[in-house]
Amino acid sequence: MNNVQSPCVRNCCLNEQDICLGCFRSLEEIKQWGLATNQEKQTIVSQANSRKMEHEMKSKPY
Repeated sequence: MNNVQSPCVRNCCLNEQDICLGCFRSLEEIKQWGLATNQEKQTIVSQANSRKMEHEMKSKPY
């Protein structure tokens, strides 16, 4: 199985919920990344993608 690539985009800025507005991982997920299994990393990436989509939906002007 291939290693899961980090979603980090080198644009780190945490919001008030400790979510990075660059990659949308939580601070805990970022700290756990180096020791996480590929399965755990896939879960983290999936959750980050969901947060990103939610953020984009809230930010869209209607």
